[in-house]
Amino acid sequence: MAKMSNGIRVGIIGASGYTGAELMRFLAHHPQIEVNILTADTKAGRSMGDVFPHLASLDLPKLVRIEEADWSGIDAVFCCLPHATTQDVISRLPAHLKVVDLSADFRFADVDVYAETYGQKHRAPELQTDAVYGLTEIEREAIKSARLVAVPGCYPTGAQLPLIPLVESGAIDPDEIIIDAKSGITGAGRSAKEANLFAEVSEGIHAYAIGSHRHAPEIEQQLSKAAGRSVAVSFTPHLMPINRGLLSTIYVKLANGAAVGDIREALAKRFEDEPFVQVVQGDASPATRHVRGSNQCHIGVFAGRAKGQAILVSAIDNLVKGASGQAIQNMNLMHDIPESAGLELEPMFP
Repeated sequence: MAKMSNGIRVGIIGASGYTGAELMRFLAHHPQIEVNILTADTKAGRSMGDVFPHLASLDLPKLVRIEEADWSGIDAVFCCLPHATTQDVISRLPAHLKVVDLSADFRFADVDVYAETYGQKHRAPELQTDAVYGLTEIEREAIKSARLVAVPGCYPTGAQLPLIPLVESGAIDPDEIIIDAKSGITGAGRSAKEANLFAEVSEGIHAYAIGSHRHAPEIEQQLSKAAGRSVAVSFTPHLMPINRGLLSTIYVKLANGAAVGDIREALAKRFEDEPFVQVVQGDASPATRHVRGSNQCHIGVFAGRAKGQAILVSAIDNLVKGASGQAIQNMNLMHDIPESAGLELEPMFP
């Protein structure tokens, strides 16, 4: 990409995955960020357009191995590597770089919880103490001054945006939360896996990691922070035969005299000035097709059939608001750039 005299110079580590491609799709039109380094060890030497033909028209640097990258002229990096690999990579980066990490490696404030959740010891605890959890609409002020931001998982993003304000206000019982979430296949990444073959996932839907998904402790960490005490949730993810999109249907118990209309109004007020969160009104239900390809989150609030029950529905694109779009929001904040810069694309419909 052409150099800008006053631009923020960034690199993307792990640019050959879906999140790397989504970053490039948005950053190609970002008014203040220029991409100068793209790494992809297994595809080093190739062009981004060769790996992702839909990006072939862009003037981008060649993919290089991480150890070949020269970070001296770079201001910040997006790290798009799988969990358990990011810690070592980021710990070796120059200290002047600001980092937005899209893996799970720095999401847990307690490194012991990380070890228990991901089955291995955290190898960069000194960095974890400086990491800020990057749920932008909730942690905005902390993100602004951070050097390292951990982008939340897609499922946690879809669940926490409607839940955290209601837990903080006491409008719902934090001990009575059931999250039923469904995601597109891109949430599993781009690497070849038998379980993700077309014939394995098409024409069907299935639950997985029932009662043990790694995003549950992440959700619980942030809801516990909001509640001021320990919170456990029932969370079940499902895989849908669609490329992208994440729909969360969340069952909650009203508390402290709150009614369904009260929590809808509370969420609408909480997010009224947010550029990417919309609380839908009336009987309209959020749908993945209405946020596809965008950084938007749509939230709906409905009365349940059981007395005192409300149903929250949120829809996001797992690759954008659930990953790369939220990463750009965070990077903008870290550099005092307008938060929506580069993210103004409307959803793709149909």
